[in-house]
Amino acid sequence: MSLSIILVQPEIPGNTGAVGRTCVALDMELILIHPLGFEISDKRVKRSGLDYWPHVRLTEFASWDAFLEARTPRPDQLFLFEEFGARSFYEPDYPDDAFLVFGQETKGIPKPIIERHADRLFKLPMRSDVIRSLNLANTVSAAAYQALRGKI
Repeated sequence: MSLSIILVQPEIPGNTGAVGRTCVALDMELILIHPLGFEISDKRVKRSGLDYWPHVRLTEFASWDAFLEARTPRPDQLFLFEEFGARSFYEPDYPDDAFLVFGQETKGIPKPIIERHADRLFKLPMRSDVIRSLNLANTVSAAAYQALRGKI
């Protein structure tokens, strides 16, 4: 089993394409939680993913609850990334079967999901107090490489 990246209701096709490319590079599954803010066949998804998009191990779920029902993740497998997360993404030891969860570009992870998994919130530390958050694709890349640190 390998790490998986979960995008919950992503809105920008280019970010999803770029995340898919990162998933191919790191041999990770990409899980998309609907509704999406675009059609998965959108040419902007594929343009960002370049010719790697056919190699993306893509799984889609109609909702967060559908994902939970199908995959039944253990609490220690879930790592939710939010700008207000209490812990740094440097802290945990990521299991090989972890799910790294990211929310919408404009709204983050939906509140009901955060409330259900409040003890699993992490953030990428930033030195500047001028920036609230980073681009989704950049955040996913940083978190994915941190989760694999020492394993690749």
